[in-house]
Amino acid sequence: MQDELTTLIAKDLGIAEIPQSEQQELIAQFGEVALKAATLAVVGKLAEDKRDEFAKLAEAGDGAVLKAFLDREVPGHTDIAKAVVAEEVRRFKEFQTGDAGAARSS
Repeated sequence: MQDELTTLIAKDLGIAEIPQSEQQELIAQFGEVALKAATLAVVGKLAEDKRDEFAKLAEAGDGAVLKAFLDREVPGHTDIAKAVVAEEVRRFKEFQTGDAGAARSS
């Protein structure tokens, strides 16, 4: 899921055409926040009693097992994560262009 989100971020930021190393550096400047927000949004959709299981699976680091768990427990988790990342990208773009204050006042 992280690679897919990273590609989405690069595309949305308009940096998909620059060298991969530069993309990663730019994404790292704000990507961690976006990825955490996406994870929190997905975890927020989990039933309370499934969150410990999610944490254990995430800690184990097996992406395929974690994806299967999320597919079962949070249908549409990829769309949820993409929507959150898109919102973070929008906020980042506003910040970069100085429109953050204008967006808050509307």
